[in-house]
Amino acid sequence: MLCVVIPVQNEEDRLGRVLANVLSLPVDLVLPVLNGSRDNSRRIIESYPKDLVKLIHFDEPLGIDIPRAVGAFHAHRLGADAVLFVDGDMVGKIRGTLEKLIKAVGGVDLCLTDCYPAEGRRRETPIVEQLLEFRRQLNQALGLEHLGTASPSHGPHAVSRRFLDTVGFRELGVPPLALVFAARRGLSIGITASLPHCELGSSDRGPRHAQLIAETIIGDHLEAFCVLAGRERSRNRDGVTYDGYHHTRRWDLLESLRSSYRQGARRSR
Repeated sequence: MLCVVIPVQNEEDRLGRVLANVLSLPVDLVLPVLNGSRDNSRRIIESYPKDLVKLIHFDEPLGIDIPRAVGAFHAHRLGADAVLFVDGDMVGKIRGTLEKLIKAVGGVDLCLTDCYPAEGRRRETPIVEQLLEFRRQLNQALGLEHLGTASPSHGPHAVSRRFLDTVGFRELGVPPLALVFAARRGLSIGITASLPHCELGSSDRGPRHAQLIAETIIGDHLEAFCVLAGRERSRNRDGVTYDGYHHTRRWDLLESLRSSYRQGARRSR
């Protein structure tokens, strides 16, 4: 069974197109993780058959990346053999990219999209260039030079059930850490699709948002380097703490979900 996890927060203007795109593919179940939305996103989701599009709803925002972890948890519990992650605002021409990820997952445990292919790549802002260098360095440190700057932090990607069984769900909340644990445990990781990030069709939320996203991902990589070196996790470098949106991650809600499922499983025995 192939599940698609779609984080959703106030995406009513784009969500219908994203769902239509995903549902045109050979998928078995779509799990929109609606969190902290105050628009009509829920109504859009509930207009689809529940056996095909199954809503996961939180009144509160879950923060960056946590919705993917929540969706993966549900997908795994429902018996998914593979999970495809697509953001709720990606309205670009990404169908071909998604098809490649779907075809590859299973043979590859972590299928990535290269959103900064070398051919035709333009110069980015200084903080994005800094971020890309962190991504390149982490891949090199993991012996994954072939990934270049590709990362589960950016772009559609897919994971196998073996990935979820091996890496777990919490680490999906900090994607570079999930990459570290996958590499350490000998899972197969590869670029199985390529699409420049400007063609993803994601929302332009302004320069401040872009700055905070970059700071978040840099901090995530700093944590990943610490784990790789066996040091205490830190998001600090040269006296600067790279938090970005990290503080918005609702680890408590993720853990509450997992705990409630464990308790329910014990009661059912």
